[in-house]
This record gives sequence, C-alpha cells and structure tokens, in this order.
Amino acid sequence: MSDLYPPPISAERNRGTAGFAALFGFARVEITPPVGIYMRNWGAADFDTAESVHRPLYMTALSIYPLDRASKESPYLLVSADLGWWKSARIFEEMQARVLADVNLPREAFWFSLAHTHAAAPLQPANHELPGGELLGDYLQLVEKKTSEVIRKAFNAMEPGVLDWHYGKCALAKNRDLPDPDRSETAISCGFHPEGLADDTLLVGRVTSDEGVLLGTLINYACHPTTLAWQNRAISPDYVGAMQELVEAETGALSLFLQGASGELAPREQYTGDLDVVDRHGRQLGHAVLATLADMHPASSRYVYDGVKESGAPLAVHKYQQLPPRTDQQAILDAVPLVLKEWPTADELKQQADNSADRFQQERLYRQREIRTYVGDDREWPLPLWCWQLGDAILIGTMAEAYSVLQRTLRERYPDIPIVCVNLLNGSIGYLAPAPLYDREIYQVWQSPFAKGSLERLIDGAVQLVDSILSERKAAPAQ
Repeated sequence: MSDLYPPPISAERNRGTAGFAALFGFARVEITPPVGIYMRNWGAADFDTAESVHRPLYMTALSIYPLDRASKESPYLLVSADLGWWKSARIFEEMQARVLADVNLPREAFWFSLAHTHAAAPLQPANHELPGGELLGDYLQLVEKKTSEVIRKAFNAMEPGVLDWHYGKCALAKNRDLPDPDRSETAISCGFHPEGLADDTLLVGRVTSDEGVLLGTLINYACHPTTLAWQNRAISPDYVGAMQELVEAETGALSLFLQGASGELAPREQYTGDLDVVDRHGRQLGHAVLATLADMHPASSRYVYDGVKESGAPLAVHKYQQLPPRTDQQAILDAVPLVLKEWPTADELKQQADNSADRFQQERLYRQREIRTYVGDDREWPLPLWCWQLGDAILIGTMAEAYSVLQRTLRERYPDIPIVCVNLLNGSIGYLAPAPLYDREIYQVWQSPFAKGSLERLIDGAVQLVDSILSERKAAPAQ
C-alpha cells in the first residue's frame, strides 16, 4: 500500500512564515451528557447506556475578526466539540441554520468540528424505543444552546493577536488497515497494522498577544479516538481530554483540537475499556504539542542565515528576522461532485434492517439508510468543501472521513505554507478511501456512499481551490 502515500514531510521546512494578525477570542463551555443516556456506539457492546463520566466533554470556540473593528467583514467562528458524529448530516444542517440566524453569521464563516470520540452520546433526536433514548432529544437541544453560548463568549473575548503555525510529529497514530488472510485474500480488518505507513504529522497553531502572552493553541492531528470501545461504559472525550488537560496546565491557555484526515489512522493500543490507556494516549499527544510549541519561532518571524563566524571552525550563524504579519483572509464554500454507489433506496434499506434479527447488522443498515436519505438518489452528490485562508495558512475540510493521503498530498504540494486538514467538519457522512482499496474487503469502503475514485476527485478539487487562492494572493499586494 506504500504507493498510496506521498513521501513523508520533513520538519526541516519549519524556517518560519509571516504570522496572521487579527482579533482572536477563545472560549469554552461544558457539554457532558447525563449518565443514563443512550450510548451504544459499538455493535459489539452488550450495554446501551452510559454509566459514568471519565472526563467532561467540552466545546471550545475561536472567533477571528479583522484588526479594524469597523471592518464590514463577518467574524469567522471555529467550534470544536468533544462529540462523535451526527446520525444524519441533515440534523447538523438544521441546527446550523438556527445557530447562524441567532448569531448573524454567514454559512462560509462558521466551522463546527467534531473531535470524533466514540464514547459520547450519538447526535440524534429522542428515541423512546431505546434505553436512555428519551434523553437524546434534550441533549441535542443542549448542544445547540451551548453552541450559541460559546460563540457569544468567544466574540466577547476578542483581543489583538498573531497566529503562527509550526509542524511537529507524534507517533500516537498508527495505520489501522490490517490485511487479514484468515478471512480472505482481499480482506482488511480495522486494527493495528505493524507494517503499515502512518502519517505522524502534527500541526500546531499558536496565538499570542501583542505583549507575547499566549492566548490559545490550535492542534491539528489525525488519529481516530477509538481507544475506548465496546467494553467502555463511561462518557469520555477519549485521548483529546487528557491531551488538552496537559497542554492547558502547562501553557495556561485554552486549546482547540481539529481532527485531521484520519481515515486509516488510530492508536496502536485501542478497543479497550481501560481508562488509564486513553489518558496515556492523551499525554503522548500532549507532550508532542508542548514540544512543538517549544520549537516555535518568535511571532511572525523567520530563521535566516547571517554569515560565518570564524572560531577554529567556520560557524554558520543564523538569526531571527521579523516579518510583517499578514491581515488578509477569506472564507470559501466550494463543492466537489462525487459519484455515488448504486445503493438500495432508503426504503429498501429500512426494510432490510427491520427484517434483520441481528442487532449489529440492523444498526449498520439504519446508519446506511440515514446516509442514503441525505444524499438522495442522484448519480452524483456535491460534497461541500470548506476553506479558510488566514494570511499564509490554508485551512480546508469536509464532513467526510478522508484518508491521510489528502493531507499528505496537500502538504507535499505546498511545502512552504501551513495546511490544516479537517475531517468531520460541518456534518458527517462517510469515509473517502483511496481507489485501490475498493478492490478489497474493507469497512471504510463498505460504509461509504461514495464510489471508487471519490477521494482522488476530492484531492484534485482541493488542489484546484488552493491553487486559485495562491494565484490570487500572488497577484495582490501583501497586507
């Protein structure tokens, strides 16, 4: 499978870029659901409801606004929540419409990112036929209420600052596409693949005030939060919770996590109910974040060669060179048309599920039906592609669960600018796996509504979008 991945990215390119100057506001609210709520996220589970809380679940927001408070530009609002996935993307869209009307934001300026923990209540309406399912509706309303609340708190917290980015590495993420000849010659099981390639890239954003005080950090890392699985009965943010606790205790500032393109990535040790394991994973990523922060340059600066100093040996001397921070920004909502598989209709899938005596198979079919209902019966479906340009940095994301080849390709193509890739953004819908895997027996292909070649289409669309942004920026004077 090595041909699926571009060459690894060298951290040596971290010479520094101009920062992005704006008004920034970080805020957080708690969104822990009640014990007793329906939480059967794994087909292998033999229980239905949450019995305890490992760590609270939080929603963290970052607002971004031009330094000129008289600007007519809309604020940009980024929300990251310790939640799993939406039962239907339509549920998110309906919530999004109400929130945007409440806080007066355009759609392209609002990002809602899921950390993707598998130990939280599903995001779906109340279902009185499920144990604890009567609590789901109230919890969905709580999530919506807290979203509006954290947005207002972020708006009220804004102050001048500079956002800089730096690449690091963390070995927590491993390849989880394990060839399984015991099932068949083409089968791939979902679990640690010791010989599989894994993207260990970590991208950290640091926001500092004009006085050099840390205002907050952004953490973009690709790794499925599937440490806790069918044995676990505790509500938990998975590794994200312990990671943020460590980083924030050390820095004294809030952090915001963005799940990367992690379709085939997960911790080596997973599928457990051991809470010590998940906290260890969080500390592993947390220490990598702190190491990356410690390796960062001063705000908006570049490390440049400054000549030779003779001292027995010719010593190459470098120094920091201040760069004027950029202030240009734009928010783009594009779409990439993807071919859909020839699935049964939503009614046919419901009938299959209703007639199945296997609860695990029922759940898979009901989830498939939700996706089919959302995308409809056309041959193609336009996958929304969200993009923010903040100075030199490009942030890009979709509601799909893309494989890491998406972020690897973009970062290899644009080595001199920070590229943030986000899965499960503004909804959730299904996996995007590389074309060669469509000839294998693998869950990520079975689950997805998208036909072979869809990931490659998305990559092409993302490249075209970033190319157009960079071309426009090159033609315009620096700001």
